[in-house]
Amino acid sequence: MARAAQLRQAGFGRPAIANAVSMGLALKLSRGVYSLPSLNQLGEAMAHGGLLTCVSAAPFYELWTLDEARGLHLCRSHPGPAAKVVEHGRPQHPRHGWLPVAGLADVLLHSLRCLPELESLVMVQSAVGRRDIELDFLYAKAQGRRNGTARSVLDLVIPRADSLLEVLANTHFRRAGLRVRRHVFIPGVGEVDFLIEECLVVETDGSTHFAPKSVKKDQRRNNSSVLGGYLVLRYYYDDVVHTPDVMVAEVLRVLKLRREGKFH
Repeated sequence: MARAAQLRQAGFGRPAIANAVSMGLALKLSRGVYSLPSLNQLGEAMAHGGLLTCVSAAPFYELWTLDEARGLHLCRSHPGPAAKVVEHGRPQHPRHGWLPVAGLADVLLHSLRCLPELESLVMVQSAVGRRDIELDFLYAKAQGRRNGTARSVLDLVIPRADSLLEVLANTHFRRAGLRVRRHVFIPGVGEVDFLIEECLVVETDGSTHFAPKSVKKDQRRNNSSVLGGYLVLRYYYDDVVHTPDVMVAEVLRVLKLRREGKFH
């Protein structure tokens, strides 16, 4: 997508632009704004005179997300009536270098104030984990009574999470009152995602673990964990994201069985 002035600077005069629109080679999104026929959210942002932000901007910063954007999340200096647009006010920080996208700071702060807790958490975790932004900076920008929910989400960010499954599982386990250690090295096994109550290994596996070689490696790691005296449970995306209550209940059940001497 481009503005008419940019197209003219590239050598396309008014007749050429009008001809492209009439032939269906380009779309006129709004006055002075054009795009290729495959309209995307970037073109929609330009057409509405705003910058993509919140979850709509997540793909452009390669942030983790749980769900696709519901509506078009924009920050605009002059909001106007528009269907399915979620307004986030004026941008407060430097924008993206060349795309109609808000700066990372605005994107994350908007997500903290707009999205459900876990949806904003994974976005913030991915940016903080890559050191694209400092957690202290976000805390400083989330002061005051109206930002209490945002600060509670920031409290859930952990120093390292190799996947969104880890940060979500860690949140659920800790809220269940479990004693959790992450990224624990076990001799003969390697690094495990979680060691709960010093006896139960819990692994959270994404799609990369479905390759045949990975499946065999994981099963051998399970065997080594059991030979080392540990219990093992393994969970996948659907378990952690869609049925976390079932996952936590199973963990608690295994720990209860152990206390009752079932595994002695």
